Amino acid sequence: MVTRKTVWIGTNWKMNKGPAEALAAAEALKAYRAPDGVKPFIITPFTSLQAVASVLKGADVLVGAQNMHWEESGSWTGEISPGMVKECGADIVLIGHSERRQHFAETDWTVSRKMSAALRHGLRPLLCIGESLEEYDFGVTAETLSRQLKIALHDVAHADLPNILIAYEPVWAIGAGGRAADTDCVAKVHAGLRAVLCEIAGKDIGDRVPLLYGGSVTQDNARSYVSQPNVDGVFVGRAGWSVPDFEKLIERVIEERAPA
Repeated sequence: MVTRKTVWIGTNWKMNKGPAEALAAAEALKAYRAPDGVKPFIITPFTSLQAVASVLKGADVLVGAQNMHWEESGSWTGEISPGMVKECGADIVLIGHSERRQHFAETDWTVSRKMSAALRHGLRPLLCIGESLEEYDFGVTAETLSRQLKIALHDVAHADLPNILIAYEPVWAIGAGGRAADTDCVAKVHAGLRAVLCEIAGKDIGDRVPLLYGGSVTQDNARSYVSQPNVDGVFVGRAGWSVPDFEKLIERVIEERAPA
């Protein structure tokens, strides 16, 4: 029998699904049983985080928050602390999404502080990295991603690295107007990211960090990504917003998984 790698499949609801709609989706997902070797997760708005996490406690679907502050408490109006995220029942916290970087002044340095804070509170950070279209066109994708990755992980203990998730999301590939990256491009980028992780922490640890791809992922192209040896899953947006679509995406992805 061929040993298969664990495949992570998640969706970011972004600023969608108010409390009632989110709760209904959670109830629909509560009975879902993930196939062996698959770890599904959803990233919810703060307004629904506690209710959704409560419904899905003990279920196969993990729950995450879309952002958090790095401080424990204080005069940070409008922000949510890592302790608050944890108390709401979250398993995962999304850090460094390109929409946060572009519109809300997120930087590599604040991302780094959030990574350490999340791990201190027993949360699994989902680190998003990605290059802009200009950086892609100028051929500096590898340099951009290496910088983002090294700064984000600067204060993360090597032993903690397998407890994080990393999602490569090229900025030019996400959102309603994005275009999906071709499989060869993703394979090359992920191989480079794996090399950086091994440079940082050694091969034994670097090989154990899950690398996800996100950016215009659909039911039709998801399998082509996870078939690559350094792609450990997909992180989607609108392709997973409805529960039936999310479940169908999982079924399509597991039809073709690469050996570990």
